[in-house]
Order: sequence, then C-alpha cells, then structure tokens
Amino acid sequence: MPHPIALDALAVLRRKDTAPAAFRVAAHRLSTVVVTEALRDLATEPVAIETPLCPTSVPQLRDGIVLVPVLRAGLGMLDAALILVPGARVGYIGLRRDEDTAQPSRYYARVPEGLENSTVALIDPMLATGGSASAALDLLKAAGARNLRLICLVAAPEGVAALERSHPDVAVYTPVVDERLNDRKFIVPGLGDFGDRLFGTE
Repeated sequence: MPHPIALDALAVLRRKDTAPAAFRVAAHRLSTVVVTEALRDLATEPVAIETPLCPTSVPQLRDGIVLVPVLRAGLGMLDAALILVPGARVGYIGLRRDEDTAQPSRYYARVPEGLENSTVALIDPMLATGGSASAALDLLKAAGARNLRLICLVAAPEGVAALERSHPDVAVYTPVVDERLNDRKFIVPGLGDFGDRLFGTE
C-alpha cells in the first residue's frame, strides 16, 4: 500500500534520531492509514436514523470485529485502530523473541470468545522472520478464528514468504516490504526495534 501519507510517516519512523514522542505520532499516523486500507472490505448494514432534517437509512459497520495486538509493539498501533473501529473487541497475545534463535515463545494470551463469527485483525508492526506472526495466527485459529488478516507497518520478504507457507489463507497488509533480514534477523533497512523506540527503552 504505497500511500503517500503512509510513506511520509514511515520516513519519520526510519530516522534513527527520531525521538520517542515524534515516533509515537508517526506510528499513529501510519497505523491509521494502514488499518483503514486493511479494513476496507468490512461488512456494513443499513441503520435507520434521524438527521437534523429528516429520517434516512445509513450504512454502519456490523458487529464482530476483533483487534489483536502482539505485545508489546502492537500496542503502538492499537489506539489508531480503535479510533477507526471503536466498537471492536480486543484480545492480546504476548510473544517474546529469543535474540539468539529468533524463535518466539508465548508468555500471555487472552482473546474474546466467538472468534469464528468475527473479522480478526492481528496487528504487529514488524513482520521479520514470520515466526511470531505464525505462532499468533496458530493460536487465533485454535481459538476458532476463520476470517483473519495481519496488519503490519514494515515487512521483510522472508517473513512474507514464511506466512505464505504457514498461513496462505491470511492476507498481509503493509505499506512496504523491505530488502531483507540481516544476520540478527532484523529488517533492513527497517527502523530498528519498534517497541524500544516507541517506549523509549533503547
């Protein structure tokens, strides 16, 4: 999704000297654009209302939208998503990546019931190896989710390929697919550790 506003916000995120406050603002801007595009096909239903001038029928979103950020970095996208879909239910999945093996381990999971009848959006800013995203999608499918999508802000081709193998039924929405992963499994050129930069814990 090469939207010009998304690319402008991404430029701010990529700069190594962007302070946490400016990083959060850019993350919110970018998340707003990407989430809007990723939820373009949500179902609506007609609702009867009164305008100041007359009765009319307007389309509104149906219930059944669930947002699931991957902790902790996914929290940087959640506020923007909830402003767009304030009626969404929210689940959380905590995954920690081993810095040596790059393998994810789960330390927390809490998701709403009724996922089988919901549109479930997994939100995680960085799709690097695809290991964390695949583990989170496994968990969501085991909980009953069928209509799934992944929304991220930067992806590596290795992560996209991994998800195409492990979850070919899940669409990935991102404004950019970067060049590659380095030997530490960080996205290049990327933007560094999203969570550390967001929360000022570098």
